[in-house]
Amino acid sequence: MSTENEGTEVPADPTAPSAPATPPAPATPPPAAPPTAQAPHQPTPQPQSAPHQQPQEAPQAQQPAAPSGADATTRIQPPVPPAPPASAPVPTPPAAAPAPPYAPVHTPEHAVAAAGGGGWPPAPPAVPSWGEPVPAAPAPRKRTGGLVAAVLAAALVAGGIGGGIGYWAAQNEDGGPASTTVTSGDAPASFKREPGTVAAVAAKALPSVVTIQAKSGGMQAEGGTGTGFVYDQQGHIVTNNHVVASAAEGGTLSATFSDGRTYDAEVVGRAEGYDVAVIKLKKAPEGLKPLPLGNSDKVAVGDATIAIGAPFGLSNTVTTGIISAKNRPVASGDGGGSNSYMSALQTDASINPGNSGGPLLDAAGAVIGINSAIQSAGGGYGQSQAGSIGLGFAIPVNQAKAVAEQLIKTGKPVYPVIGATVNMNDKGEGARIAEQGAGGTDAVTPNGPAAKAGLRPGDVITAFGDHPIDSGPSLISEIWTHKPGDSVKLTYERDGKTASTTVVLGERTGDS
Repeated sequence: MSTENEGTEVPADPTAPSAPATPPAPATPPPAAPPTAQAPHQPTPQPQSAPHQQPQEAPQAQQPAAPSGADATTRIQPPVPPAPPASAPVPTPPAAAPAPPYAPVHTPEHAVAAAGGGGWPPAPPAVPSWGEPVPAAPAPRKRTGGLVAAVLAAALVAGGIGGGIGYWAAQNEDGGPASTTVTSGDAPASFKREPGTVAAVAAKALPSVVTIQAKSGGMQAEGGTGTGFVYDQQGHIVTNNHVVASAAEGGTLSATFSDGRTYDAEVVGRAEGYDVAVIKLKKAPEGLKPLPLGNSDKVAVGDATIAIGAPFGLSNTVTTGIISAKNRPVASGDGGGSNSYMSALQTDASINPGNSGGPLLDAAGAVIGINSAIQSAGGGYGQSQAGSIGLGFAIPVNQAKAVAEQLIKTGKPVYPVIGATVNMNDKGEGARIAEQGAGGTDAVTPNGPAAKAGLRPGDVITAFGDHPIDSGPSLISEIWTHKPGDSVKLTYERDGKTASTTVVLGERTGDS
């Protein structure tokens, strides 16, 4: 509470006239005015933001000491100023001054009697005696001050009322004063995440995702880190070919689960062109939970995606995004001279080196793709680029499943083919059939699928099925989404004319 304007002594007015030598005859004191009614005083809390101001007492002239016979509580009034000349006009009496904040204290009669005629100073009359001139009226004050004072008084009264109500409520709540201590709410004993949230999907999938360590059998023991996921209860793990390629010839493989358990593994089969591989745990534990497989053909652009992997060796990392595009033709290399082609699912979920081979999940937790490649800032595709720029690519799970089943069954991949060599460098106009094949062989295999469909060297394939073709890699990517024996409509251009035909896909076994 502010103590401003409290307890400050007011100095005597140096211009006040001195007391007369002979005291005037005491006048009969007027009847005491009834004291102004005041509300009982009780402490009222005020808002802290509003400073508390005490009413100021009217300045008083320096008072002489009261005689010993007078009441100590008697308040001495200042002497009456000398009368003006008789010729001066009698001014209109001043308006009644506002009542002081306290009841005036009058001199008791017994004190006057004790003082007698020679006592000093006697109590002055409350009003001038008959015939005495009335003191001049003070200059009228500006109304602005009164208005401000009225507004201030109203604000103080309003604040006092509000504070009083708050004080009363605080005192009466629960039968006693309320505590000012703020108590935070208790945390719920258990917090359940609803099915379908990223946290719920990740918690269910993480125990079935492994971090793969691959080391070559050479003196340098080169290798790397990748990811895979449990495919069946027999201990088969699906991953990328480029993750395990370094350990395929006499190297070592290990798979570590999210709970820290590590198992040795071996390669079952690899498909370089698809960039798919299957490994198997040598001593598979019981109770393995394979991840459910979705349908990549039903995926729509904008669907939510969740990627799990070990980017830069940080195992069990979960990132999220959406399907940014479908049927994106991607040709990537592993740095060892082998290339892979896919009609990929594009996602903006963060994928980095180490995510390769890990699952790309939908919002229900089903695998819709195998994370395989990222777009680098330099414009190339690959599995070992510097980092994610939001352009990641996954092998559609429908294709990966067919390859994995073939690898588990025979250990070798089977590819659908059209029996023609196409130019892999031209882009923009379609896939042109070369004039000559590798090593001087025929560009169109005699009696092969393309030859039976009537295709010739120099023809430009512009569509395969319902998908437009703009290059050789995009044609291969689309062919490999099918199976040997499938019949597919093919559109091509020859000598400036457009024609179409149907090709029945053949097959090729192995990566020769």
